Amino acid sequence: MGTEPATADHDATDKFIDGRLDHWLDRLATLVNQPSISSQNVGLEATADVVAGLLEESGFDARVMPSDPYPVVYAESNGSGDRTLLCYNHYDVQPPEPLELWDSPPFEARRRNGKMFGRGIQDDKGQLISRLAAIDAVKRTLGELPCRIKFIIEGGEEIASPGVPEFVQENQDLLQADACVWETGGVGYDERPIIILGLRGICYIELRARALSRDAHSGMAHVVPNAAWRLIWALVSIKDRQEHILVDGFYDDVIPASEAELAMLDALPDECERTCASYGIQHLLLGRTGAESRREVFSPTASVDGLSAGYEGPGSKTIIPAEAMAKMDFRLVPDQDPVDICEKIRAHLRAEGFEGIEVEYLGGERPGRTPVDDPFVQMTIETAQQVYGSAPRVSPLMGGSGPVAPFRDHLRVPVVTLGISHPDSMVHGPNEHIRIDQFVRGTRHMARLVERFGRG
Repeated sequence: MGTEPATADHDATDKFIDGRLDHWLDRLATLVNQPSISSQNVGLEATADVVAGLLEESGFDARVMPSDPYPVVYAESNGSGDRTLLCYNHYDVQPPEPLELWDSPPFEARRRNGKMFGRGIQDDKGQLISRLAAIDAVKRTLGELPCRIKFIIEGGEEIASPGVPEFVQENQDLLQADACVWETGGVGYDERPIIILGLRGICYIELRARALSRDAHSGMAHVVPNAAWRLIWALVSIKDRQEHILVDGFYDDVIPASEAELAMLDALPDECERTCASYGIQHLLLGRTGAESRREVFSPTASVDGLSAGYEGPGSKTIIPAEAMAKMDFRLVPDQDPVDICEKIRAHLRAEGFEGIEVEYLGGERPGRTPVDDPFVQMTIETAQQVYGSAPRVSPLMGGSGPVAPFRDHLRVPVVTLGISHPDSMVHGPNEHIRIDQFVRGTRHMARLVERFGRG
């Protein structure tokens, strides 16, 4: 049994965070300046070494462990209490393109106007550094950590975390914990914190149509097939204009949201107007508004992420494309399985007469969520209110995805989000950034949670 953890002086912890802010932003710049693009296999091993070094510098025992396709960084630090808090983060980032839309180089962190810019600075390198800053502050003000802390930091989250389910299953004893803080989190447009309890799943595929052995002169359009049209017709067969997915059996495993979950969504603020302004649109999809739009997070989606065929350069070139390609993702809700969904899409295309279109499964994740009445959820809510001065919003599910299911299935830990994000952080786009004031608040929240968690 451990000793009774000390109680933190929150003012002292906050002052320590403020006093070390430049130190941690410098560490964040070091991490951001290291490219780590998982979809292009750029810099992953080098970044894993940088992350392990930052953890060791912070007093953790860290090691880089093999995983497919990219290594996992595991770290742990002892504490005076009996409980263990697990932190999940990732060190890979999205590609920075289109480069011409960045105001500064994506892999050169820059500070200006109270913000800090760089690819991956919010998703997810800033979240990781914020947690290290919080843990450092608690340890220095208390003299020791009040609980054991573990990190699992992977390198393939942006490509659907292909190796994580197996890694978690094979290392259950190593990763055993009492609760888990997930990679992301932050505030909404109203500056109130948002605590998210679940993530949607994803099925990511590539469709490829081949119609000819080579491109043909478009004057032959009356006698030879066009791969682009064939792919377009296949895509149209998947979803109608009301966003309903037409694949047979697609909705079979969907579990409707509970009344309690719908009530949580209904209590969230109406951000339709802000969302429209942020993306330069007049109204949301299908004219959805208010609670209706928020409830749609429990509906699966089908998105065309990329589309390519024929000549795409300047000017004209009259050809019939021999080949066409589309990348798609399907966001899944409880209790859909990505492998099952992929097989249903293949069967659908065969049934619709598109046997020649190849479907490559590029990755997937199952959805997962934590009950709102879990004590760790309540602890996260209480500590958020201490920092932000207002009760946080609680959402049962977010639109994005992550490998939360194996943590729930194998480790059986409650999973919550908290962190430094803001809805206008330009995540995945040019000029991704964090607000430094929100970096401080997110760090303070993490520090409060570590101290409170250690007390049981």
